[in-house]
Amino acid sequence: MPGETASRGRFRLPPPASRLPICTVLLACTLLCALSTPASADPVLRVKDVAALEGAASIPLVGYGLVVGLAKTGDRRQTIFSTQTLSNMLEKFGIQVPAAQMNVENIAAVLVIADLPVYARAGARIDVTASSVGDARSLQGGTLLATALKGPNGQIYALAQGPLSIGGFGGGGGGASVTVNHLTVGRVPSGALVQQGTGVTMPDSDRVSLALREPDFLSASRLAQTVNTALGSDVARVIDPGTVSIEVPETYRGSIPSLMARLELLPIETDQVARVVINERTGTVVVGGAVRLGSAAVAHGNLSVTIRTTFAASQPAPFSQGQTTIVPNTDVNVREEARRLVTLEEGTTLDEVVRALNLLGSTPRDIIAIMQALKASGALRADIVVL
Repeated sequence: MPGETASRGRFRLPPPASRLPICTVLLACTLLCALSTPASADPVLRVKDVAALEGAASIPLVGYGLVVGLAKTGDRRQTIFSTQTLSNMLEKFGIQVPAAQMNVENIAAVLVIADLPVYARAGARIDVTASSVGDARSLQGGTLLATALKGPNGQIYALAQGPLSIGGFGGGGGGASVTVNHLTVGRVPSGALVQQGTGVTMPDSDRVSLALREPDFLSASRLAQTVNTALGSDVARVIDPGTVSIEVPETYRGSIPSLMARLELLPIETDQVARVVINERTGTVVVGGAVRLGSAAVAHGNLSVTIRTTFAASQPAPFSQGQTTIVPNTDVNVREEARRLVTLEEGTTLDEVVRALNLLGSTPRDIIAIMQALKASGALRADIVVL
């Protein structure tokens, strides 16, 4: 009936006639509606998705290189090391040009990073990311010249080269410009050729250990049960929340790869940590399905300040010997949106809150502030991770 408060799940909404775009709690994103699942159903994954063989870790690589082919969007004269790099490179080709006499804007100095998989061998290819270290405006259309990638021990493990993929664009003229995404960081897919492997080999012993990607007692216990059921004996036991030790059966002694190939495809139910991930730079909020809310009343309002300046010409009177001047007229408008209070009851789930957000039309920027306030009040039962 009109004037009667509607009730959906464990949250209460104002009457339809008085509904305003109230910013409530969790995620104002249609994608989460498709991804939200009942909290009682734990996700079923493969063993390879939650654990890896202990001791197998990738090696971070880094190198210094030069990107060429830019359309006057590269480093300018404030960055001297890029022209010095170009001068040193040309000298190797028998061309001697002092760096102080160079005035080019189509090159940019970059730092190149990559991760070398633990079992990668010579001849394999890996992806690399190049980031500008000078004052370049854009790496769009650039090509990375051959760059040696070194590990923490100073050895060269890979050589990177190839055209950059920016994932955005920028352009302009006549004092106006437009930029989409970040233009000073680019990737070269499969752009690095591995020169030497890590030298790591598969263990050859009667016991191996699986390291969980996210340590958790319940997930580790379920992993051990899954392995024992598949192998038909109690060969796996939990050492700590992040480690499950497995005694290699007689049939797999000396053949650890065959054992891992069998175990990695086994389905396992994992437990989710209640977590909310916030990226304030992009306004992105991602909420896990295990998130719960306690009793709380939420209201959030936006304060808008608009400053508009117009210029008018002040004309002196005839024969007054005065001068025409430009007078600025500034108009300041401050407006605070009216907001209603929304009540959340104990145990409100993500699915219920997502439905409320779709009806109320909240924005991610406001949700970030509300989520942090709910966490501070103790009503949000989840960890907040800020990227």
